Amino acid sequence: MIQKLFQYGTKLHISRYNFRPYGQLRFQSNTKLVVDSNVSKRKIEKLLIANRGEIACRIIRTARILGIETVAVYSDADRNSMHVSMADEAYHIGPSPAIESYLVKEKLIDVAYRSGSNAIHPGYGFLSENFEFATMCSEQGIKFVGPSPDSIKSMGIKSLSKSIMINAGVPVIPGFHDDSIQGENDLLNQACQIGFPVMIKAVRGGGGKGMRISRSKEDFIQQLESAKREAMKSFGDQVVLLEKFVSRPRHIEVQIFGDQHGNCVHLFERDCSSQRRHQKVIEEAPAPHINSTTREELGMAAVRAAQAVKYEGAGTVEFIFDTNDKKFYFMEMNTRLQVEHPVTEMVTGLDLVEWQLRIASGEPLPKSQIDFINPNGHAFEARIYAEDAESNFMPCTGFIESLTLPTSVNSNDIRIETGVRKGDEVSVFYDPMIAKLAVWAPDRNSALMKLRQSLHEYRLTGLKTNIDYLIRLASHSKFESGDIYTDFIADYSDELKPMKCSDSRQRNRLCAIAALSLIRDEKNLDEKLKTKFSNDINSPFSRPDIQLLNSGLQLRMIQLRNTDDNTTINVQIRSTDSSQYQITIEDDMFDIKLNSYEDDQLDLNFPNEGFQRTYKVLTDNNARSSSIFTKQNGVFQFELVLPKSLESSGTDSSQSDGFFDGRSITSPMPAVVEKILVSVGDIVNNGDTVAILTAMKMENVIKATFEDESQTRKVEQVFCQQGDSVSKGAKLVQFEEQ
Repeated sequence: MIQKLFQYGTKLHISRYNFRPYGQLRFQSNTKLVVDSNVSKRKIEKLLIANRGEIACRIIRTARILGIETVAVYSDADRNSMHVSMADEAYHIGPSPAIESYLVKEKLIDVAYRSGSNAIHPGYGFLSENFEFATMCSEQGIKFVGPSPDSIKSMGIKSLSKSIMINAGVPVIPGFHDDSIQGENDLLNQACQIGFPVMIKAVRGGGGKGMRISRSKEDFIQQLESAKREAMKSFGDQVVLLEKFVSRPRHIEVQIFGDQHGNCVHLFERDCSSQRRHQKVIEEAPAPHINSTTREELGMAAVRAAQAVKYEGAGTVEFIFDTNDKKFYFMEMNTRLQVEHPVTEMVTGLDLVEWQLRIASGEPLPKSQIDFINPNGHAFEARIYAEDAESNFMPCTGFIESLTLPTSVNSNDIRIETGVRKGDEVSVFYDPMIAKLAVWAPDRNSALMKLRQSLHEYRLTGLKTNIDYLIRLASHSKFESGDIYTDFIADYSDELKPMKCSDSRQRNRLCAIAALSLIRDEKNLDEKLKTKFSNDINSPFSRPDIQLLNSGLQLRMIQLRNTDDNTTINVQIRSTDSSQYQITIEDDMFDIKLNSYEDDQLDLNFPNEGFQRTYKVLTDNNARSSSIFTKQNGVFQFELVLPKSLESSGTDSSQSDGFFDGRSITSPMPAVVEKILVSVGDIVNNGDTVAILTAMKMENVIKATFEDESQTRKVEQVFCQQGDSVSKGAKLVQFEEQ
């Protein structure tokens, strides 16, 4: 029995108990994780994890193997989170916004004292690269699991790191790195001297935050202001640097480790070129099309970079690799563990968190560079996000209603890192990453096949994810060949859109299957759920023309929307019993006999067409949308269309598609209003920015988009102000009627 003591605002204590880790670390069958059980060498006895989500869970698993007690911290939104339940103790540290909880240094130091923790692991993000926090830990006698404050400062402030790299003989890309000159006109002049396009980057940036590309003199100031706002909010510092933007670059990074005894090694490179919004989507190790000579040069350059700042612990040296001249340039150094560290673990057989904890305890590196000649096999990692890939990767929120992991996840070669479970909420306050799926195989082609298969088997309902998009990306011929670069996703955006059925009858057949799965799931909803959904306008039970099927002949009309091309389809369903259906769509009629519907497998007979087929079908819990999985055409999703009388209420999600309904501009997502740029009576031109919203650490600029580009509109009403939380589809600004 798990004993818990809850006391809001102070301490949540969870007693020691036997616990089988969820998503336990897996390594290749020819490697073995060896943990030294000599207690006398463990200088870290109790570890506070100053983070949340999957990285907190990841650290807890290794700490438990090493016999280290763990302490979690949590905000209001994370009260029932997975990392809280896994840790030995957990402490509440404040409201949900990170700036009031996870980013408050004093609260974390206080929890370390109250819990008796003698070390803090910062994970990644938040305060992991904050040298002030590392300094506070040192001054208070608490071990900071990471490099020294001086190393963090030297590498974290990008302008300083560039100078250090130049002196260390590491190739550096041309740019302007003087953080004492930050005036708009001064920076604009420097950008003109560098030559457009230029990259604007926060000096303390990371994860794509505080990063913008200016392609001309005309858009420079706007991009600069946006980068500074996001940098200030994410890192508390709005200083930026400028760099020459390299066309068709690859993003290649090298994992390094240093200890307190002067030793330093590199653990090969990773390719992180598949990115959207400057954030990585799929990573792999080793990087494709990198020969042994270049691999050695990259590794040695990374080691020189680490030695230049006497680096201790885990770090990543990131390089821009120019695909034209095959040269690489130092970009930045991340003085922490990376999100994509599992791919390095899978090609080396190491536990990098274990290395971090041992090095922080004063132990020397377990291995030397001679032990790392060639990587073993190939690994991929796909980041599964709660986002709408078809709407410019807009982050999504909601509850995870169902979750099915790949059937082969318990093998040695497939690993899932996550911090959420069925029933958990993905909120507006944090990064929308749900999980990381990592796979290993002896070669790249085999690993890529394993990645695609695992993504097909990973099923989640309750909110939109990028899983289907990841399948399309991993299946693209250019990606298969390894010909990828940082603008790959943007350049091939049309080819990465959902696949279409070229045959209209095949499309209608899939639509018929979706309709059948929806009404079957609707029948199975119990009375309690019916009552709940009858008051929910997003539920089919709120529609007067939809009734539960009864025995005998029943005629039913519903409308479905094909989410791939946003077309609306009228569906007529006749049924004589619970297994015989006649479904008419346009000029196509399908006689369908339902053999069975169990475990998401829909087994159907099509008597008039002379074949039987089994489909994988996934329906959300309120029987409103259905996904059909086909081997030939990928994944197709259909959803019920609400009647017009309900759409006018302003809560239909389709309002978010264009943000502008002819009179009002609405929010495309649940978000916090960062800035409102118009007032009542203002005249707004097409393309003018009316608001800036922040959701899941991403800044979203909302512009007026009128059908007539020469049109102007007068603001009649503003519905929100700075700091307000708004829901998806909420009105932001309304214009006077024309």
